[in-house]
Amino acid sequence: MPDVFDRDLTLAAVRVCEMAAIASFSMVGRGDEKQADQAAVDAMRNGLNALDISGRIVIGEGERDEAPMLYIGEEVGRGNGPRVDIALDPLEGTTLTAKAMPNALAVMAFAPEGGMLNAPDTYMDKIAVGPGYAEGVVDLDASPADNVRALAKAKGVDPREITALVLDRTRHAPIMASLREVGARVMLITDGDVAGVMNTADPSTGVDIYLGQGGAPEGVLACAALKCVGGQFQGRLVFRNEDERERARRFGVTEFDRKYTLNELVRSEAIFAATGVTKGALLDGVRFEQGPGGRFVHTHTIVMNSAQKTVSEVRAKRPA
Repeated sequence: MPDVFDRDLTLAAVRVCEMAAIASFSMVGRGDEKQADQAAVDAMRNGLNALDISGRIVIGEGERDEAPMLYIGEEVGRGNGPRVDIALDPLEGTTLTAKAMPNALAVMAFAPEGGMLNAPDTYMDKIAVGPGYAEGVVDLDASPADNVRALAKAKGVDPREITALVLDRTRHAPIMASLREVGARVMLITDGDVAGVMNTADPSTGVDIYLGQGGAPEGVLACAALKCVGGQFQGRLVFRNEDERERARRFGVTEFDRKYTLNELVRSEAIFAATGVTKGALLDGVRFEQGPGGRFVHTHTIVMNSAQKTVSEVRAKRPA
């Protein structure tokens, strides 16, 4: 990758995510998901358009007819820098933000042009584990119970010591039943499966494995994070009707039953950044401070660069 991609864009990713997080924080607890998302979208778009890049959004807020800003295929940046693909979720956890619940994030990833799957806005079946295991230790086509047994064997522990993270959805009842069949701990989250997958790579969260069905765009974003820190991911697109299959065809997807690995979803090196909007397991949220010197805003961001093999936490304080 160009040298500028390693250095300048890493810092740029932090700043753009900070802008989106600060903007959406104004809507925390207000009960308005759409306005919270719009605030993040506007701020992230302005931040991206100020960068010296020729950027194209491959994971965004939807297709052009559905999203007035940051739609898939939109060109962003000044047009005078490296050509990069961008995956983003300006506000992962709109409901979390509207209800002032933990774990809302502003998320973005950069990769060289052609480096990420141009995923349609459909669902995806997912399984993920953190680093340190032999390739193929878990498999999307195996039962949740069998995956827990395999992971426990690899860790050298009893299956009852494995903690699985699952989105709290009715559709996941069979997954939860299979996990509990072998005695695994099941940790439920209401939203935010990018953060959910990231939890598998952070020992402090206690999460060993992520399973379930969520958004395909979020799957690609999560893979960009795992690409930087290690881990395994498998996903398969889920199509509920012919309209969704036709949408996938427009993105060049023709193998509807294909099982994707992490390196097929994110094919190149990547930069990933996430800023906390509300305090969560991985990141603190935005915080405003009024003192003798004036009003300041604090942010907490994690930024990763797979080319440099770096993971950094950035705590910033600036005038509000």
